[in-house]
Amino acid sequence: MMDCRKALVENDGDFEKAIDFLRKKGQKVAALRSDRETKEGVVIAKTADDHTAGVIICLSCETDFVAKNQDFIAFGQSVADLALSVKADSLEALSAASLDGATVADKLNDQVARIGEKITLSRFERVEAGYVTAYIHGNYRIGVLAGFTKAVDAEAAKDITMQIAAMNPVATHADAVAPEVVEREKAIVLEQIKNDPKMAGKPDAMLDKIAEGKLNAFFKENTLLAQAFVKDSSKSVADYLKSVDAEASITEFRRVAIG
Repeated sequence: MMDCRKALVENDGDFEKAIDFLRKKGQKVAALRSDRETKEGVVIAKTADDHTAGVIICLSCETDFVAKNQDFIAFGQSVADLALSVKADSLEALSAASLDGATVADKLNDQVARIGEKITLSRFERVEAGYVTAYIHGNYRIGVLAGFTKAVDAEAAKDITMQIAAMNPVATHADAVAPEVVEREKAIVLEQIKNDPKMAGKPDAMLDKIAEGKLNAFFKENTLLAQAFVKDSSKSVADYLKSVDAEASITEFRRVAIG
């Protein structure tokens, strides 16, 4: 309120000029705090009403005090709603989209001026599929989207998004793992074998077989469909989904977390 009063005084009571003054102040504060770390914030995951699309946004700030503020959370919700309504497909497009008469980027500066912390729209993800479900975990700490080829049971969809939140898989299946991740894991496995005294003198064919087994173990632990289902470790996520709906499959997922 004091900032608003000062803005009006310095602009002779001109409301529009006072708003511009506050926005410029927000830009100045943002510049002064540009080197600050934003390790806190909120993650908002939402789907369209028809569940054919979903978005995740991460609104970052400096302190958990701000992250827990209901106005800050509501602002994050409004940005996520906007992302769905304008069908934004990138962080840049969302930042330039209009929210209540100003761009999202300008609204972020308004938040900086009002709150006094560095605030950024740090992540944006979008998923489109036959059916998309969203899940938010831990007081807006983790957001998940999962895309399916068709509509599935709501409880099953929630179970799978909770699995993604808890187990943080790197891909849906082994073939979808990024090549650089596979190469890194291969290098780690080979180094482990090299440094194991028990492997000394073993034939190359045996070492290759051991390396292949270790890599397969990595895929089993870190790809969604191969992971043990958290609610019933006797079956994989793929087995669980098949038991719920044999015709459904997972097309993709996104997971965004604070910290």
